[in-house]
Amino acid sequence: MRQRLPVILFALVMAAVPFIPGMPPFWIVLLDNIGLSALVAMGLVLLTGVGGLTSFGQAAFCGFGAYTTAVLTTAYGVSPWLTLPLSLLVSGLFAVVLGIVTVRLSGHYLPLGTIAWGLGLFYLFSKLEFLGRNDGISQIPPLAIGSLKMIAPDTIYFAIWAAVILCASLTMNLLDSRTGRAIRALRRGHVAAEAFGIKPPQAKLLVFIYAAVLAGLSGWLYAHFQRAVNPTPFGAEAGIEYLFVAVIGGAGYVWGGVLGAAIAVILKEVLQDYLPYLLHSESQLETIVFGMLLVLLLQLAPGGVWPWLMRRLPLRPDRKRADPSLVLPPRERPAAASGTLLRIEHARKQFGGVVAVNDVSFGVDAREIVALIGPNGAGKSTTFNLITGVLSASAGTISLLGRTLRGASPQDITQLGVSRTFQHVKLIADMTVLENVAIGAHLRGNAGALASMLRLDRGDEARLLAEAARQIERVGLAGQAHMLAGSLSLGQQRIVEIARALCADPVLLLLDEPAAGLRHMEKQRLAALLRELRDGGMSVLLVEHDMGFVMNLADRVVVLDFGTKIAEGTPAAIKANPDVIRAYLGAVA
Repeated sequence: MRQRLPVILFALVMAAVPFIPGMPPFWIVLLDNIGLSALVAMGLVLLTGVGGLTSFGQAAFCGFGAYTTAVLTTAYGVSPWLTLPLSLLVSGLFAVVLGIVTVRLSGHYLPLGTIAWGLGLFYLFSKLEFLGRNDGISQIPPLAIGSLKMIAPDTIYFAIWAAVILCASLTMNLLDSRTGRAIRALRRGHVAAEAFGIKPPQAKLLVFIYAAVLAGLSGWLYAHFQRAVNPTPFGAEAGIEYLFVAVIGGAGYVWGGVLGAAIAVILKEVLQDYLPYLLHSESQLETIVFGMLLVLLLQLAPGGVWPWLMRRLPLRPDRKRADPSLVLPPRERPAAASGTLLRIEHARKQFGGVVAVNDVSFGVDAREIVALIGPNGAGKSTTFNLITGVLSASAGTISLLGRTLRGASPQDITQLGVSRTFQHVKLIADMTVLENVAIGAHLRGNAGALASMLRLDRGDEARLLAEAARQIERVGLAGQAHMLAGSLSLGQQRIVEIARALCADPVLLLLDEPAAGLRHMEKQRLAALLRELRDGGMSVLLVEHDMGFVMNLADRVVVLDFGTKIAEGTPAAIKANPDVIRAYLGAVA
Protein backbone atom coordinates (compact mmCIF):
# COMPACT_ATOMS: atom_id res chain seq x y z
CA MET A 1 0.00 0.00 0.00
CA ARG A 2 2.91 2.34 0.77
CA GLN A 3 4.11 1.90 -2.78
CA ARG A 4 0.70 2.85 -4.22
CA LEU A 5 -0.02 5.76 -1.88
CA PRO A 6 1.94 8.40 -3.91
CA VAL A 7 0.06 7.34 -7.06
CA ILE A 8 -3.30 7.64 -5.30
CA LEU A 9 -2.39 11.09 -3.92
CA PHE A 10 -1.20 12.24 -7.34
CA ALA A 11 -4.45 11.03 -8.93
CA LEU A 12 -6.51 12.92 -6.34
CA VAL A 13 -4.53 16.12 -6.89
CA MET A 14 -4.87 15.91 -10.68
CA ALA A 15 -8.60 15.22 -10.36
CA ALA A 16 -9.02 18.36 -8.25
CA VAL A 17 -7.05 20.70 -10.56
CA PRO A 18 -9.95 21.66 -12.91
CA PHE A 19 -12.07 22.61 -9.89
CA ILE A 20 -9.58 25.09 -8.47
CA PRO A 21 -11.32 28.49 -8.43
CA GLY A 22 -9.97 30.84 -11.07
CA MET A 23 -7.99 28.13 -12.88
CA PRO A 24 -7.27 29.61 -16.36
CA PRO A 25 -8.46 27.41 -19.26
CA PHE A 26 -5.02 27.91 -20.82
CA TRP A 27 -3.42 25.92 -18.00
CA ILE A 28 -5.88 23.08 -18.50
CA VAL A 29 -4.91 22.94 -22.19
CA LEU A 30 -1.27 22.92 -21.13
CA LEU A 31 -1.93 20.03 -18.76
CA ASP A 32 -3.72 18.15 -21.54
CA ASN A 33 -0.64 18.51 -23.76
CA ILE A 34 1.63 17.40 -20.89
CA GLY A 35 -0.47 14.27 -20.43
CA LEU A 36 -0.35 13.40 -24.14
CA SER A 37 3.41 13.85 -24.21
CA ALA A 38 3.85 11.89 -20.97
CA LEU A 39 2.19 8.80 -22.46
CA VAL A 40 4.76 8.66 -25.25
CA ALA A 41 7.60 9.44 -22.84
CA MET A 42 6.58 6.55 -20.55
CA GLY A 43 6.92 4.16 -23.46
CA LEU A 44 10.37 5.60 -24.19
CA VAL A 45 11.34 5.20 -20.53
CA LEU A 46 10.73 1.48 -20.91
CA LEU A 47 12.17 1.26 -24.42
CA THR A 48 15.25 3.47 -24.08
CA GLY A 49 15.92 4.03 -20.40
CA VAL A 50 15.25 0.45 -19.26
CA GLY A 51 15.61 -1.66 -22.39
CA GLY A 52 18.47 0.33 -23.91
CA LEU A 53 16.81 0.72 -27.35
CA THR A 54 17.02 4.28 -28.66
CA SER A 55 14.07 5.28 -30.84
CA PHE A 56 13.44 8.55 -32.67
CA GLY A 57 10.31 7.27 -34.38
CA GLN A 58 7.67 7.14 -31.63
CA ALA A 59 5.76 10.08 -33.14
CA ALA A 60 4.88 7.85 -36.09
CA PHE A 61 3.07 5.45 -33.76
CA CYS A 62 1.09 8.41 -32.43
CA GLY A 63 0.13 8.97 -36.04
CA PHE A 64 -1.15 5.40 -36.41
CA GLY A 65 -3.40 5.81 -33.37
CA ALA A 66 -4.65 9.24 -34.46
CA TYR A 67 -5.29 8.41 -38.12
CA THR A 68 -6.99 5.08 -37.30
CA THR A 69 -9.66 6.74 -35.17
CA ALA A 70 -9.91 9.72 -37.55
CA VAL A 71 -10.67 7.53 -40.57
CA LEU A 72 -13.05 5.16 -38.76
CA THR A 73 -15.07 7.90 -37.03
CA THR A 74 -15.34 10.31 -39.97
CA ALA A 75 -15.59 7.95 -42.96
CA TYR A 76 -17.46 5.03 -41.38
CA GLY A 77 -19.23 6.58 -38.41
CA VAL A 78 -17.71 4.22 -35.85
CA SER A 79 -18.04 5.28 -32.22
CA PRO A 80 -14.80 6.85 -30.90
CA TRP A 81 -14.71 4.43 -27.97
CA LEU A 82 -14.90 1.46 -30.36
CA THR A 83 -11.94 2.81 -32.29
CA LEU A 84 -9.72 2.76 -29.19
CA PRO A 85 -8.86 -0.99 -29.32
CA LEU A 86 -8.49 -0.73 -33.10
CA SER A 87 -6.10 2.24 -32.80
CA LEU A 88 -4.00 0.34 -30.26
CA LEU A 89 -4.11 -2.78 -32.43
CA VAL A 90 -2.95 -0.93 -35.54
CA SER A 91 -0.10 0.70 -33.60
CA GLY A 92 0.86 -2.68 -32.16
CA LEU A 93 0.75 -4.49 -35.50
CA PHE A 94 2.96 -1.91 -37.18
CA ALA A 95 5.28 -2.15 -34.17
CA VAL A 96 5.55 -5.91 -34.73
CA VAL A 97 6.46 -5.42 -38.39
CA LEU A 98 8.93 -2.60 -37.75
CA GLY A 99 10.21 -4.14 -34.52
CA ILE A 100 11.17 -7.47 -36.09
CA VAL A 101 13.61 -5.54 -38.27
CA THR A 102 14.58 -2.75 -35.86
CA VAL A 103 15.37 -4.67 -32.66
CA ARG A 104 17.95 -6.76 -34.53
CA LEU A 105 20.00 -3.62 -35.11
CA SER A 106 22.62 -2.50 -32.60
CA GLY A 107 24.94 0.42 -31.96
CA HIS A 108 24.31 3.53 -34.04
CA TYR A 109 22.34 1.52 -36.62
CA LEU A 110 19.39 1.23 -34.22
CA PRO A 111 18.61 4.98 -33.83
CA LEU A 112 19.38 5.51 -37.52
CA GLY A 113 16.88 2.79 -38.38
CA THR A 114 14.16 4.43 -36.28
CA ILE A 115 14.86 7.79 -37.93
CA ALA A 116 14.60 6.17 -41.35
CA TRP A 117 11.21 4.56 -40.86
CA GLY A 118 10.00 7.57 -38.87
CA LEU A 119 10.69 9.85 -41.84
CA GLY A 120 9.19 7.32 -44.25
CA LEU A 121 5.95 7.05 -42.30
CA PHE A 122 5.70 10.84 -41.97
CA TYR A 123 5.83 11.22 -45.76
CA LEU A 124 3.43 8.31 -46.15
CA PHE A 125 0.87 10.11 -43.98
CA SER A 126 1.22 13.22 -46.15
CA LYS A 127 0.80 11.40 -49.49
CA LEU A 128 -2.11 9.01 -48.94
CA GLU A 129 -5.41 10.33 -50.29
CA PHE A 130 -7.66 8.60 -47.75
CA LEU A 131 -5.64 10.25 -44.96
CA GLY A 132 -6.22 13.69 -46.46
CA ARG A 133 -2.61 14.16 -47.63
CA ASN A 134 -1.02 17.26 -46.05
CA ASP A 135 -4.40 18.73 -45.10
CA GLY A 136 -5.23 15.73 -42.92
CA ILE A 137 -8.69 14.89 -41.56
CA SER A 138 -10.98 17.29 -39.72
CA GLN A 139 -14.38 17.20 -37.98
CA ILE A 140 -13.43 14.23 -35.83
CA PRO A 141 -16.24 13.63 -33.32
CA PRO A 142 -15.40 14.21 -29.63
CA LEU A 143 -15.37 11.55 -26.96
CA ALA A 144 -18.70 11.30 -25.18
CA ILE A 145 -20.18 9.55 -22.16
CA GLY A 146 -23.94 9.59 -22.51
CA SER A 147 -24.95 13.19 -23.14
CA LEU A 148 -21.60 14.55 -21.90
CA LYS A 149 -19.40 15.44 -24.87
CA MET A 150 -15.72 16.00 -24.12
CA ILE A 151 -15.30 19.05 -26.32
CA ALA A 152 -13.91 21.48 -23.76
CA PRO A 153 -10.29 21.00 -22.59
CA ASP A 154 -11.44 20.56 -18.99
CA THR A 155 -13.64 17.57 -19.87
CA ILE A 156 -11.23 15.53 -22.00
CA TYR A 157 -8.64 16.41 -19.36
CA PHE A 158 -10.03 13.61 -17.18
CA ALA A 159 -9.75 11.04 -19.97
CA ILE A 160 -6.14 12.05 -20.70
CA TRP A 161 -4.94 11.98 -17.12
CA ALA A 162 -6.86 8.81 -16.28
CA ALA A 163 -4.93 7.20 -19.14
CA VAL A 164 -1.62 8.62 -17.85
CA ILE A 165 -2.15 7.34 -14.30
CA LEU A 166 -3.42 3.95 -15.48
CA CYS A 167 -0.49 3.49 -17.88
CA ALA A 168 2.01 4.63 -15.25
CA SER A 169 0.65 2.03 -12.84
CA LEU A 170 0.73 -0.72 -15.48
CA THR A 171 4.28 0.23 -16.46
CA MET A 172 5.52 0.21 -12.86
CA ASN A 173 3.85 -3.16 -12.34
CA LEU A 174 5.62 -4.50 -15.42
CA LEU A 175 9.00 -3.26 -14.24
CA ASP A 176 8.40 -4.73 -10.78
CA SER A 177 8.25 -8.29 -12.10
CA ARG A 178 10.10 -11.18 -13.65
CA THR A 179 9.48 -9.70 -17.11
CA GLY A 180 10.70 -6.28 -15.97
CA ARG A 181 13.96 -7.76 -14.71
CA ALA A 182 14.40 -9.51 -18.06
CA ILE A 183 13.99 -6.18 -19.85
CA ARG A 184 16.48 -4.47 -17.51
CA ALA A 185 18.98 -7.28 -18.08
CA LEU A 186 19.19 -6.27 -21.76
CA ARG A 187 21.23 -3.20 -20.83
CA ARG A 188 24.14 -5.39 -19.68
CA GLY A 189 24.29 -7.16 -23.05
CA HIS A 190 22.58 -10.22 -24.45
CA VAL A 191 25.20 -12.73 -23.26
CA ALA A 192 24.38 -12.32 -19.56
CA ALA A 193 20.63 -12.25 -20.26
CA GLU A 194 20.74 -15.41 -22.38
CA ALA A 195 22.79 -17.21 -19.72
CA PHE A 196 19.71 -17.24 -17.48
CA GLY A 197 17.11 -18.17 -20.08
CA ILE A 198 16.05 -14.69 -21.19
CA LYS A 199 15.37 -14.36 -24.91
CA PRO A 200 16.63 -10.87 -25.88
CA PRO A 201 14.84 -10.63 -29.27
CA GLN A 202 11.49 -11.44 -27.64
CA ALA A 203 12.10 -9.10 -24.71
CA LYS A 204 13.14 -6.27 -27.04
CA LEU A 205 10.13 -6.82 -29.28
CA LEU A 206 7.81 -6.85 -26.26
CA VAL A 207 9.05 -3.49 -25.00
CA PHE A 208 9.03 -2.07 -28.54
CA ILE A 209 5.37 -3.03 -28.98
CA TYR A 210 4.43 -1.74 -25.53
CA ALA A 211 6.02 1.66 -26.21
CA ALA A 212 4.25 1.81 -29.58
CA VAL A 213 0.86 1.02 -28.00
CA LEU A 214 1.33 3.83 -25.45
CA ALA A 215 2.19 6.20 -28.31
CA GLY A 216 -0.88 4.96 -30.20
CA LEU A 217 -3.04 5.72 -27.15
CA SER A 218 -1.59 9.23 -27.04
CA GLY A 219 -2.40 9.67 -30.74
CA TRP A 220 -5.97 8.45 -30.23
CA LEU A 221 -6.52 10.96 -27.42
CA TYR A 222 -4.82 13.70 -29.44
CA ALA A 223 -7.22 13.17 -32.37
CA HIS A 224 -10.29 13.60 -30.18
CA PHE A 225 -8.71 16.47 -28.26
CA GLN A 226 -7.84 18.51 -31.36
CA ARG A 227 -10.69 16.99 -33.44
CA ALA A 228 -8.40 17.19 -36.46
CA VAL A 229 -5.18 15.48 -37.51
CA ASN A 230 -2.52 16.21 -40.11
CA PRO A 231 1.03 14.82 -40.59
CA THR A 232 2.87 17.71 -38.85
CA PRO A 233 2.75 16.39 -35.23
CA PHE A 234 3.98 12.96 -36.32
CA GLY A 235 7.26 13.86 -38.01
CA ALA A 236 10.93 13.37 -37.11
CA GLU A 237 11.10 16.61 -35.12
CA ALA A 238 8.34 15.42 -32.79
CA GLY A 239 10.07 12.04 -32.45
CA ILE A 240 13.31 13.73 -31.35
CA GLU A 241 11.40 15.91 -28.91
CA TYR A 242 9.70 12.90 -27.30
CA LEU A 243 13.09 11.29 -26.71
CA PHE A 244 14.33 14.54 -25.17
CA VAL A 245 11.32 14.52 -22.85
CA ALA A 246 12.16 11.01 -21.58
CA VAL A 247 15.85 11.83 -21.11
CA ILE A 248 15.20 15.14 -19.32
CA GLY A 249 12.85 13.55 -16.81
CA GLY A 250 15.03 10.49 -16.25
CA ALA A 251 15.21 7.81 -18.89
CA GLY A 252 14.86 4.93 -16.43
CA TYR A 253 12.00 6.32 -14.33
CA VAL A 254 8.29 6.12 -15.14
CA TRP A 255 7.36 9.32 -13.30
CA GLY A 256 10.44 10.91 -14.84
CA GLY A 257 8.58 10.68 -18.16
CA VAL A 258 5.69 12.68 -16.70
CA LEU A 259 8.03 15.25 -15.15
CA GLY A 260 10.03 15.54 -18.37
CA ALA A 261 6.84 16.17 -20.34
CA ALA A 262 5.84 18.93 -17.91
CA ILE A 263 9.27 20.60 -18.15
CA ALA A 264 9.42 20.44 -21.95
CA VAL A 265 5.84 21.57 -22.65
CA ILE A 266 5.88 24.44 -20.12
CA LEU A 267 9.36 25.59 -21.13
CA LYS A 268 8.44 25.66 -24.80
CA GLU A 269 5.22 27.56 -24.08
CA VAL A 270 7.00 30.14 -21.89
CA LEU A 271 9.68 30.72 -24.53
CA GLN A 272 7.11 31.14 -27.29
CA ASP A 273 5.17 33.68 -25.22
CA TYR A 274 7.92 35.75 -23.63
CA LEU A 275 11.05 35.42 -25.78
CA PRO A 276 9.84 37.88 -28.49
CA TYR A 277 9.23 40.51 -25.78
CA LEU A 278 12.60 39.96 -24.15
CA LEU A 279 14.58 40.04 -27.41
CA HIS A 280 12.36 42.60 -29.16
CA SER A 281 12.39 40.37 -32.22
CA GLU A 282 9.80 38.53 -34.28
CA SER A 283 12.33 35.86 -35.28
CA GLN A 284 11.44 32.34 -34.16
CA LEU A 285 14.38 31.89 -31.80
CA GLU A 286 12.52 29.81 -29.23
CA THR A 287 13.68 26.51 -30.77
CA ILE A 288 17.34 27.54 -30.47
CA VAL A 289 16.94 28.74 -26.87
CA PHE A 290 14.84 25.67 -26.04
CA GLY A 291 17.62 23.38 -27.25
CA MET A 292 20.28 25.33 -25.34
CA LEU A 293 18.27 25.17 -22.11
CA LEU A 294 17.74 21.44 -22.51
CA VAL A 295 21.48 20.88 -22.94
CA LEU A 296 22.15 23.01 -19.84
CA LEU A 297 19.57 21.03 -17.89
CA LEU A 298 21.21 17.76 -18.87
CA GLN A 299 24.57 19.14 -17.76
CA LEU A 300 23.15 19.90 -14.31
CA ALA A 301 21.28 16.59 -14.04
CA PRO A 302 22.89 14.06 -16.43
CA GLY A 303 20.69 11.22 -15.20
CA GLY A 304 17.49 13.27 -15.51
CA VAL A 305 15.60 15.64 -13.25
CA TRP A 306 13.52 12.97 -11.49
CA PRO A 307 16.43 11.00 -9.92
CA TRP A 308 18.18 14.31 -9.16
CA LEU A 309 15.06 15.46 -7.32
CA MET A 310 14.56 12.15 -5.49
CA ARG A 311 18.12 12.26 -4.13
CA ARG A 312 17.37 15.62 -2.51
CA LEU A 313 14.09 14.64 -0.92
CA PRO A 314 13.99 12.90 2.47
CA LEU A 315 12.33 9.81 1.01
CA ARG A 316 13.40 6.22 1.44
CA PRO A 317 12.74 3.82 -1.43
CA ASP A 318 10.32 1.02 -0.65
CA ARG A 319 12.56 -2.06 -0.48
CA LYS A 320 11.26 -5.43 -1.57
CA ARG A 321 11.00 -7.91 1.26
CA ALA A 322 11.28 -11.64 0.69
CA ASP A 323 9.12 -14.10 2.61
CA PRO A 324 11.47 -16.87 3.79
CA SER A 325 8.56 -19.27 4.27
CA LEU A 326 7.94 -19.45 0.51
CA VAL A 327 9.71 -22.15 -1.48
CA LEU A 328 10.35 -22.30 -5.22
CA PRO A 329 9.95 -25.85 -6.58
CA PRO A 330 13.41 -27.29 -7.35
CA ARG A 331 14.62 -28.18 -10.80
CA GLU A 332 14.29 -31.80 -11.82
CA ARG A 333 17.59 -33.53 -11.14
CA PRO A 334 19.21 -35.93 -13.63
CA ALA A 335 18.35 -39.57 -13.05
CA ALA A 336 21.98 -40.63 -12.88
CA ALA A 337 23.68 -39.74 -9.60
CA SER A 338 27.04 -40.90 -10.92
CA GLY A 339 28.93 -41.07 -14.18
CA THR A 340 29.85 -38.35 -16.65
CA LEU A 341 27.73 -35.23 -16.58
CA LEU A 342 29.54 -33.12 -19.20
CA ARG A 343 31.67 -34.55 -22.00
CA ILE A 344 33.80 -32.46 -24.39
CA GLU A 345 35.35 -34.41 -27.25
CA HIS A 346 37.87 -32.90 -29.69
CA ALA A 347 36.34 -29.43 -29.36
CA ARG A 348 37.82 -26.85 -31.68
CA LYS A 349 37.07 -23.14 -32.10
CA GLN A 350 38.71 -21.12 -34.81
CA PHE A 351 38.40 -17.35 -35.42
CA GLY A 352 39.76 -16.85 -38.91
CA GLY A 353 43.36 -17.97 -38.74
CA VAL A 354 43.44 -18.02 -34.92
CA VAL A 355 42.73 -21.33 -33.19
CA ALA A 356 41.43 -20.46 -29.71
CA VAL A 357 40.52 -24.04 -28.71
CA ASN A 358 42.42 -26.84 -30.38
CA ASP A 359 41.10 -30.42 -30.21
CA VAL A 360 40.31 -30.27 -26.47
CA SER A 361 38.73 -33.25 -24.72
CA PHE A 362 37.78 -33.70 -21.06
CA GLY A 363 34.75 -34.45 -18.90
CA VAL A 364 33.05 -33.44 -15.68
CA ASP A 365 31.51 -36.18 -13.58
CA ALA A 366 28.56 -35.89 -11.24
CA ARG A 367 29.49 -34.53 -7.78
CA GLU A 368 32.90 -33.36 -8.97
CA ILE A 369 34.83 -30.08 -8.95
CA VAL A 370 37.02 -29.69 -12.04
CA ALA A 371 39.40 -26.76 -12.49
CA LEU A 372 40.39 -25.43 -15.92
CA ILE A 373 43.70 -23.60 -15.63
CA GLY A 374 46.32 -22.11 -17.92
CA PRO A 375 48.00 -18.84 -18.89
CA ASN A 376 46.04 -15.83 -20.15
CA GLY A 377 44.85 -16.49 -23.68
CA ALA A 378 44.93 -20.27 -23.22
CA GLY A 379 41.27 -20.62 -24.34
CA LYS A 380 39.61 -21.18 -20.97
CA SER A 381 36.81 -18.58 -21.30
CA THR A 382 36.30 -19.60 -24.92
CA THR A 383 35.76 -23.17 -23.72
CA PHE A 384 33.17 -21.86 -21.25
CA ASN A 385 31.43 -20.05 -24.10
CA LEU A 386 31.37 -23.23 -26.18
CA ILE A 387 29.76 -25.16 -23.31
CA THR A 388 27.10 -22.50 -22.66
CA GLY A 389 26.20 -21.94 -26.33
CA VAL A 390 27.53 -18.39 -26.57
CA LEU A 391 29.86 -19.67 -29.29
CA SER A 392 29.41 -22.65 -31.59
CA ALA A 393 32.24 -25.13 -31.95
CA SER A 394 34.05 -25.27 -35.29
CA ALA A 395 34.50 -29.01 -34.76
CA GLY A 396 34.04 -31.67 -32.11
CA THR A 397 31.11 -32.44 -29.83
CA ILE A 398 29.90 -31.23 -26.43
CA SER A 399 27.26 -33.24 -24.61
CA LEU A 400 25.41 -32.92 -21.31
CA LEU A 401 23.96 -36.09 -19.76
CA GLY A 402 24.41 -37.80 -23.12
CA ARG A 403 22.58 -35.08 -25.06
CA THR A 404 24.64 -33.35 -27.75
CA LEU A 405 24.55 -29.57 -27.41
CA ARG A 406 25.39 -28.76 -31.04
CA GLY A 407 23.03 -26.04 -32.26
CA ALA A 408 21.48 -25.56 -28.80
CA SER A 409 20.84 -21.95 -27.79
CA PRO A 410 22.13 -20.55 -24.48
CA GLN A 411 18.54 -20.63 -23.22
CA ASP A 412 18.22 -24.34 -24.09
CA ILE A 413 21.46 -25.14 -22.29
CA THR A 414 20.35 -23.15 -19.24
CA GLN A 415 17.08 -25.09 -19.25
CA LEU A 416 19.10 -28.33 -19.16
CA GLY A 417 20.72 -27.21 -15.91
CA VAL A 418 23.90 -25.29 -16.75
CA SER A 419 24.52 -21.95 -15.03
CA ARG A 420 27.55 -19.67 -15.05
CA THR A 421 29.37 -16.56 -13.89
CA PHE A 422 31.55 -14.32 -16.05
CA GLN A 423 35.19 -13.31 -16.21
CA HIS A 424 34.09 -9.67 -16.27
CA VAL A 425 31.20 -9.09 -13.85
CA LYS A 426 27.85 -8.62 -15.59
CA LEU A 427 25.46 -7.22 -12.99
CA ILE A 428 22.89 -4.44 -13.39
CA ALA A 429 24.54 -1.70 -11.33
CA ASP A 430 21.37 0.28 -10.55
CA MET A 431 19.36 -2.76 -9.45
CA THR A 432 19.57 -4.16 -5.94
CA VAL A 433 21.47 -7.33 -5.13
CA LEU A 434 18.14 -9.09 -4.53
CA GLU A 435 16.81 -8.11 -7.96
CA ASN A 436 20.05 -9.09 -9.70
CA VAL A 437 20.06 -12.51 -8.08
CA ALA A 438 16.38 -13.05 -8.90
CA ILE A 439 17.28 -12.80 -12.61
CA GLY A 440 18.98 -16.18 -12.17
CA ALA A 441 15.61 -17.78 -11.40
CA HIS A 442 14.00 -16.41 -14.58
CA LEU A 443 13.25 -19.86 -16.02
CA ARG A 444 11.82 -21.04 -12.73
CA GLY A 445 8.99 -18.48 -12.94
CA ASN A 446 6.14 -18.49 -15.42
CA ALA A 447 4.22 -15.18 -15.10
CA GLY A 448 4.05 -13.23 -18.37
CA ALA A 449 3.92 -9.53 -19.17
CA LEU A 450 0.12 -9.19 -19.04
CA ALA A 451 -0.13 -10.94 -15.67
CA SER A 452 2.65 -8.67 -14.37
CA MET A 453 0.91 -5.47 -15.48
CA LEU A 454 -2.32 -6.58 -13.80
CA ARG A 455 -0.41 -7.74 -10.68
CA LEU A 456 -1.64 -11.30 -11.07
CA ASP A 457 1.95 -12.52 -10.67
CA ARG A 458 2.40 -11.71 -6.97
CA GLY A 459 2.57 -15.33 -5.83
CA ASP A 460 5.09 -16.25 -8.51
CA GLU A 461 7.10 -13.09 -7.82
CA ALA A 462 7.18 -13.71 -4.07
CA ARG A 463 8.58 -17.22 -4.58
CA LEU A 464 11.29 -15.93 -6.94
CA LEU A 465 12.36 -13.26 -4.46
CA ALA A 466 12.33 -15.75 -1.59
CA GLU A 467 14.65 -18.03 -3.56
CA ALA A 468 16.93 -15.08 -4.39
CA ALA A 469 17.09 -14.09 -0.72
CA ARG A 470 17.89 -17.68 0.23
CA GLN A 471 20.83 -17.85 -2.19
CA ILE A 472 22.13 -14.44 -1.05
CA GLU A 473 22.13 -15.67 2.52
CA ARG A 474 23.82 -18.87 1.38
CA VAL A 475 26.79 -16.97 -0.04
CA GLY A 476 27.06 -14.73 3.02
CA LEU A 477 25.72 -11.42 1.68
CA ALA A 478 22.36 -11.22 3.46
CA GLY A 479 23.27 -7.79 4.83
CA GLN A 480 23.79 -6.42 1.31
CA ALA A 481 20.58 -7.79 -0.25
CA HIS A 482 18.94 -4.36 -0.57
CA MET A 483 22.05 -2.46 -1.63
CA LEU A 484 22.59 -1.45 -5.25
CA ALA A 485 24.86 -3.99 -6.95
CA GLY A 486 27.05 -1.21 -8.33
CA SER A 487 27.90 -0.04 -4.80
CA LEU A 488 29.60 -3.33 -3.84
CA SER A 489 33.28 -4.14 -4.11
CA LEU A 490 34.47 -6.25 -7.06
CA GLY A 491 34.88 -9.29 -4.83
CA GLN A 492 31.34 -8.95 -3.47
CA GLN A 493 29.98 -8.52 -6.98
CA ARG A 494 31.58 -11.81 -7.95
CA ILE A 495 29.88 -13.47 -4.99
CA VAL A 496 26.56 -11.93 -6.12
CA GLU A 497 27.11 -13.50 -9.55
CA ILE A 498 27.56 -16.89 -7.87
CA ALA A 499 24.29 -16.39 -5.96
CA ARG A 500 22.57 -15.47 -9.22
CA ALA A 501 23.92 -18.62 -10.89
CA LEU A 502 22.77 -20.75 -7.94
CA CYS A 503 19.30 -19.24 -8.23
CA ALA A 504 18.90 -21.21 -11.47
CA ASP A 505 19.27 -24.43 -9.40
CA PRO A 506 21.83 -25.88 -11.83
CA VAL A 507 23.24 -29.39 -12.05
CA LEU A 508 26.47 -27.95 -13.50
CA LEU A 509 27.90 -24.65 -12.26
CA LEU A 510 30.52 -22.86 -14.38
CA LEU A 511 32.59 -20.28 -12.49
CA ASP A 512 34.93 -17.96 -14.39
CA GLU A 513 37.61 -16.66 -11.97
CA PRO A 514 35.31 -16.64 -8.92
CA ALA A 515 38.10 -15.91 -6.42
CA ALA A 516 39.46 -12.84 -8.21
CA GLY A 517 39.27 -9.82 -5.90
CA LEU A 518 38.44 -11.87 -2.79
CA ARG A 519 40.35 -11.68 0.49
CA HIS A 520 41.80 -14.79 2.11
CA MET A 521 38.86 -15.49 4.43
CA GLU A 522 36.37 -14.84 1.64
CA LYS A 523 38.19 -17.42 -0.49
CA GLN A 524 38.00 -19.91 2.34
CA ARG A 525 34.23 -19.36 2.66
CA LEU A 526 33.82 -19.72 -1.10
CA ALA A 527 35.78 -22.98 -1.11
CA ALA A 528 33.61 -24.31 1.71
CA LEU A 529 30.47 -23.34 -0.23
CA LEU A 530 31.68 -25.11 -3.39
CA ARG A 531 32.46 -28.26 -1.43
CA GLU A 532 28.97 -28.09 0.09
CA LEU A 533 27.45 -27.78 -3.39
CA ARG A 534 29.48 -30.77 -4.62
CA ASP A 535 28.42 -32.89 -1.68
CA GLY A 536 24.81 -31.88 -2.32
CA GLY A 537 24.94 -33.27 -5.87
CA MET A 538 26.08 -30.31 -7.97
CA SER A 539 29.09 -30.42 -10.30
CA VAL A 540 31.42 -27.43 -10.65
CA LEU A 541 33.74 -26.45 -13.49
CA LEU A 542 35.85 -23.42 -12.65
CA VAL A 543 38.51 -21.25 -14.26
CA GLU A 544 40.90 -19.74 -11.74
CA HIS A 545 44.44 -18.29 -11.54
CA ASP A 546 44.86 -18.64 -7.78
CA MET A 547 46.71 -21.96 -7.67
CA GLY A 548 46.50 -22.28 -3.88
CA PHE A 549 42.71 -21.99 -4.11
CA VAL A 550 42.53 -24.47 -7.01
CA MET A 551 44.86 -27.12 -5.67
CA ASN A 552 43.12 -27.25 -2.29
CA LEU A 553 39.65 -27.44 -3.82
CA ALA A 554 39.55 -29.28 -7.15
CA ASP A 555 39.09 -33.02 -7.52
CA ARG A 556 40.65 -32.87 -10.96
CA VAL A 557 42.55 -30.23 -12.96
CA VAL A 558 42.67 -29.68 -16.73
CA VAL A 559 45.49 -27.50 -18.10
CA LEU A 560 45.29 -25.56 -21.38
CA ASP A 561 48.09 -23.75 -23.17
CA PHE A 562 47.52 -21.86 -26.43
CA GLY A 563 44.15 -23.62 -26.80
CA THR A 564 45.59 -27.12 -26.43
CA LYS A 565 45.19 -29.47 -23.48
CA ILE A 566 48.64 -30.27 -22.12
CA ALA A 567 47.69 -32.13 -18.95
CA GLU A 568 44.83 -33.56 -16.89
CA GLY A 569 44.86 -35.20 -13.49
CA THR A 570 44.67 -34.75 -9.76
CA PRO A 571 46.09 -31.55 -8.21
CA ALA A 572 49.12 -33.50 -6.92
CA ALA A 573 49.86 -34.90 -10.37
CA ILE A 574 49.42 -31.50 -12.03
CA LYS A 575 51.80 -29.78 -9.59
CA ALA A 576 54.48 -32.33 -10.47
CA ASN A 577 53.88 -32.31 -14.26
CA PRO A 578 56.96 -30.81 -15.99
CA ASP A 579 54.94 -29.54 -18.98
CA VAL A 580 52.59 -27.64 -16.66
CA ILE A 581 55.49 -26.25 -14.63
CA ARG A 582 57.18 -25.04 -17.78
CA ALA A 583 54.07 -23.56 -19.39
CA TYR A 584 52.24 -22.12 -16.39
CA LEU A 585 53.19 -22.87 -12.78
CA GLY A 586 56.89 -22.07 -12.98
CA ALA A 587 59.81 -23.74 -11.21
CA VAL A 588 59.09 -22.10 -7.85
CA ALA A 589 55.64 -23.74 -7.77
